[in-house]
Amino acid sequence: ATDPTSAFGGIIAFNRDLDADVLETVLEQQFVEVVIAPAVSRAAIEVARRKKNVRLLSVGPLAGAPRGLEYKRVGGGLLVQSADELCLDAAALRVVSRRAPTDAEMRDLLFAWNVAWFVKSNAIVYARDGRTIGVGAGQMSRVVSARIAGLKAEEAGLPVAGAAMASDAFFPFRDGIDAAAAAGIAAVIQPGGSVRDDEVIAAADEHGLAMVFTGIRHFRH
Repeated sequence: ATDPTSAFGGIIAFNRDLDADVLETVLEQQFVEVVIAPAVSRAAIEVARRKKNVRLLSVGPLAGAPRGLEYKRVGGGLLVQSADELCLDAAALRVVSRRAPTDAEMRDLLFAWNVAWFVKSNAIVYARDGRTIGVGAGQMSRVVSARIAGLKAEEAGLPVAGAAMASDAFFPFRDGIDAAAAAGIAAVIQPGGSVRDDEVIAAADEHGLAMVFTGIRHFRH
């Protein structure tokens, strides 16, 4: 999202059935190699056939059973751990700032948190009005990821003022909050659990940000 250079020759996945008009619009705007959807209309298949090197995949219903456990090979063995489940609702969150998020901010916080599940750590996601406006991924420090998310939004011409920010793990220092506030972020969702949580919460209060803790993290390598 907000990075058309990286999207060149990429994959687009839909969470709803795909028709010819939507596919035509996508293929006219950018070069895509693979398009995935739960179901694809016959007309959409004909559109794909007219385009060179476009692969169209119909994957059926997306709902599935909880994964339960994850397995990862490590040197000399196998790591077995509880799966990081995507679902989280507002009732599970803890407001830790003086200001509570508005209903609109809460919707964007939950949306950004879900997007962060797919992003490599250190992951920061900026979201506004139900869409991703900036992503900072794979950086060694969380504050740099926060700055990159703001940069991506700026490059795409998307305003950050009033947006929500999700962090896949806790902020070890207040610098990430300061960077987000400088960009225009209004609300933050993060796991919490840092020895400097008080410092981070104080930074949010200084900037007038709403902050909620999830108590769980998405840390993904």
